[in-house]
Amino acid sequence: MSISISIESYCQYQERCHKEVRNKLYELGCNREEVECYLAEMIGRDLVNEERYARAVARGKFRMMEWGRNKIVYKLRGSQVSEYCIKKALTEIDPEEYMETLIKLASKKYNSLSGKKEVRKARTYTFLYSKGFEADLINDVLKEIANAAER
Repeated sequence: MSISISIESYCQYQERCHKEVRNKLYELGCNREEVECYLAEMIGRDLVNEERYARAVARGKFRMMEWGRNKIVYKLRGSQVSEYCIKKALTEIDPEEYMETLIKLASKKYNSLSGKKEVRKARTYTFLYSKGFEADLINDVLKEIANAAER
């Protein structure tokens, strides 16, 4: 199978960023000049589009993995996606749905823990922060949940 057909199939299978396509071409044994040529061809044929890739990643990681914005941005930066595309990608996340997800995750985690209120809040905070949610939003939600649990 030729490199051209292989890389075309690779790009058609799912959205890819430039970094992934470059790495795949190097795996297939291409030199630097060939890599740039094939990549330009894939971009020209709209098989590789970083904005589309970034939007797909943001939607998928938020809806399927319930990641927060910070973790999504970290993932996209790791894929060497431009800041412009990252900003565009974050517009895919509905602010209301984002808060609903944060509240749902916080409530579930907080209520699954036992012990003192401070320990439960700290563990819930750590969990949510590791999911990529913003510290100020986590603190606001945790105050509400802890107060509601006291009632």
